[in-house]
Amino acid sequence: MIAFPYDYFLLAWFAIALSSAAYVAYDQFAGNPEPTVMKWAFVLVTLYMGPFGLLLYVLADKEPRPGEHERFTSPLWKQGVGSTIHCVAGDATGIILAAATTALLGLPMWIDLIVEYLAGFSFGLFIFQSLFMKKMMGGSYWQNVKMSFMPEFISMNSMMAGMAPTMSLLMMGRDMRAMDPLELVFWGVMSLGVIVGFATAYPFNVWMAGAGVKHGLMTERRSASTKRSGGHDGGGRQQGEHGGSGMKSEATAPQLAALAGVTGFLLVTGMVWPGFHVNLSLSARDVDGAIMPPGMINTFELPAAAMREMAAVKPRQVGYEAPNTARGDQALQPRLENGVKVFDIEASVIRWNILPDVTMQAYAYNRQIPGPRLELTEGDHVRINVRNTLPESTTVHWHGLILPNEMDGPAKVTQAPIPPGGSYSYEYTVGQHGTYFYHSHDHPDRQQALGLYGALIIQPKDPSAEVKADHEYAIQLQEWLKRERLTYPAMLMEGELPNYFTINGKAYPATDSVPMKIGQTIKLRFIGTNNNFVHPMHVHGGPFQVVAVDGITLSESARYQADTVNVGPGQRYDVIWTARKAGKWLVHCHIPHHTANNNVEQDGGGGLMLVLNVQ
Repeated sequence: MIAFPYDYFLLAWFAIALSSAAYVAYDQFAGNPEPTVMKWAFVLVTLYMGPFGLLLYVLADKEPRPGEHERFTSPLWKQGVGSTIHCVAGDATGIILAAATTALLGLPMWIDLIVEYLAGFSFGLFIFQSLFMKKMMGGSYWQNVKMSFMPEFISMNSMMAGMAPTMSLLMMGRDMRAMDPLELVFWGVMSLGVIVGFATAYPFNVWMAGAGVKHGLMTERRSASTKRSGGHDGGGRQQGEHGGSGMKSEATAPQLAALAGVTGFLLVTGMVWPGFHVNLSLSARDVDGAIMPPGMINTFELPAAAMREMAAVKPRQVGYEAPNTARGDQALQPRLENGVKVFDIEASVIRWNILPDVTMQAYAYNRQIPGPRLELTEGDHVRINVRNTLPESTTVHWHGLILPNEMDGPAKVTQAPIPPGGSYSYEYTVGQHGTYFYHSHDHPDRQQALGLYGALIIQPKDPSAEVKADHEYAIQLQEWLKRERLTYPAMLMEGELPNYFTINGKAYPATDSVPMKIGQTIKLRFIGTNNNFVHPMHVHGGPFQVVAVDGITLSESARYQADTVNVGPGQRYDVIWTARKAGKWLVHCHIPHHTANNNVEQDGGGGLMLVLNVQ
């Protein structure tokens, strides 16, 4: 999935890595005079480290001119490169294979790290060292295992000490696609981990190559009369493997014990330290490739469910792109079945324009935000069929209505959640009138914030009970968070604060301009559909009369004049405003930040603003 600009960088990185590895393979097998195991080691490491592997090969190992490989590779720093290359080729291969396997199996991260260590150590010791080097080392396979154990232990510890924290902190950081082997960023983290592991293992391998504990770079020439094996360190001593090819270790037991102890300490630190910062008890399946918002506070106690709730909508889940001109809150016409008004609603993932140049990956009912307006009359019997095509379960709650408990909608309280691909029918008789709304009641902090809500306007059975006006307009309020091209559910918490605000799914200046004439009245139905904030909604051009609160029509004696109402989450206010003078009269939230688009004013404002255009 392409989600961030660095995904394009990763595509370029791996193209370079493949071409670099192809060049190294060609050049090695075309005649670079060294053993086959080292040829493959350089190819693998270049595949993992990209141009850095190619650089090491060219600077330290590629024979510059015929017959000069022995002299060229003799400096100790180059012998250390060869020793580390051999270590990384085997160990990293085991680690990467184990990481991909454990992730696909859904094992927790801490188990993943242990399995990776064991797999890397085993692959390096039993295959790359003892098996592939057996002919050169001489002796039996198990003798070679015994001789290789300590240098491999030191090398593996030092490399994993660098790889473990790199993988843990990046995989369990903000972009947890890095835990999924089917995502490119997983392989990017593996590549970076190998580079860091090479850097941490290199100093120890330089010492071991200089002390004759490990081989470095070797020269192997084949001709009709001779076969030479062995490179030379800075002192001119012929190099081999643990006594093979004329090599003799100068390391003492205390030196090896000290190296083993220090690298063991570094290993434990690298494995344990990330656990103080990220939750290593989670698996790739738990986090499901979640991409967390910038600024989120991640701790070792943060559960996977919270990560999934706060995560960005995955662009690849978008199933429909609404036209730029699409509007929400469109009345949905029911069909009659034996006297029952039947509505069909589908929840899905769409791409929605809140401004001509600003789109959101969003959740929507019937491909519009807000969802379709349901217009009912007191006494209607209704059936609302809800189909779920979201990537997660959902339900619908009918906010403020008196109805049978099993129709109320709270997930796992009054009904089982509607699974992806599932359906549920809500059926009840409407016994109230006024301004109401419907919204998701499963993962509501996520689903409402991404667009799952709509107006429910119920007319009274007795038309005289309705407070009349020349015009009506519902104002449904929502906050949005968009960063780095991704849409996150806006919440009142770290990293989730909104930067866009909409009325009926559009931000000013893309909001409606309502035409009126002097002397006409308009009923504004303010609905707190998804607002984490209390929005003080103000109308220019004179006061209005508050005639209903939360769907309840106020008696004439209880009605009052105001020019601002504080619309809290879930609240509704019906107000009647009279057009007294010609002009463009604003309706807006009186929190200035909420009348800007990503902190920028456009054409005099943004966000929660619309115009009553009185002629």
